[in-house]
Amino acid sequence: MKRRDFFKSAAIVGIASIFKTNALASAVADKKLAVHSEPDLVAVMGGQPAVMLNRALKELGGISHYVKKGQRVVIKPNIGWDKTPELAANTNPELIGTLVKLCKSAGASEVIVFDHTCQDWKKCYTNSGIEKAVIAAGGKMVPANDESYYREVELPHAVSLKKAKIHQALLDCDVWFNVPVLKHHGGAKNSISMKNLMGIVWDRGYFHNHDLHQCIADAATFHKRPALNIVDAYRIMKSNGPQGKSTSDVVMLKSLIVSPDFVAADTASMKLFSQVQPTDIKDVRHISLAEKLKVGTQNLEKLKVKRIKL
Repeated sequence: MKRRDFFKSAAIVGIASIFKTNALASAVADKKLAVHSEPDLVAVMGGQPAVMLNRALKELGGISHYVKKGQRVVIKPNIGWDKTPELAANTNPELIGTLVKLCKSAGASEVIVFDHTCQDWKKCYTNSGIEKAVIAAGGKMVPANDESYYREVELPHAVSLKKAKIHQALLDCDVWFNVPVLKHHGGAKNSISMKNLMGIVWDRGYFHNHDLHQCIADAATFHKRPALNIVDAYRIMKSNGPQGKSTSDVVMLKSLIVSPDFVAADTASMKLFSQVQPTDIKDVRHISLAEKLKVGTQNLEKLKVKRIKL
């Protein structure tokens, strides 16, 4: 089998494995969730970022289900690296631009996009393609490179990270969306929705010095949860993360996973990722640690899941 065909097959298997349930469990779930029309998790495969996002949101009740007229909205992608979109180190710019447009169409008074970048923030914003996409869609990019942009909050349910300075744009908004890219990460093993929270805080050094995985799980206990975690798996970085070295680290999966549940989103994403690059979800410890903190569930069979192949 050719390498290209292998990855295509693996992606299909990966998405399919997210949703395997027996007939009895499905019947019981249908009865229990009869009054709950929207799914808990949507996975879309086989389209362009804008098409997949629109389809996922349609299943979830539309953007107006989350954004109301006059609200201030924040979108938090991964823009940590001075890399072009083809290298999959950052969230896909088309996905972010589309989400900005949708929020504006729902009547948002302001749509702000930011990330506490790991490299020069101006270069990251520009070369990722995200700044151009955001501005073209009517959104606003704000910096996150100075401590003055952050305010301290308590995390009473955390184990290690009991308090953190969080970007003021997030603290002051009405609703926000967490939009990570699915990729390999040398320290956290994988970077998905919960790992993306390291870009909302000022002091990331504390994470690395006090059990990285526990601190990531702790950050997910922040009381202001995202309306949705929208995991970009259009291109994924299968190795040498979080920056990557070349396009040989990148696999085209053309997938999107969406859920309000941090743990469920990351669990489903790991099932997809492991079909391309075998990885034990147990090694991504912050997922199970967050479940222990009641942030969400790894048991996808208990959720109402919608799988769409375009």
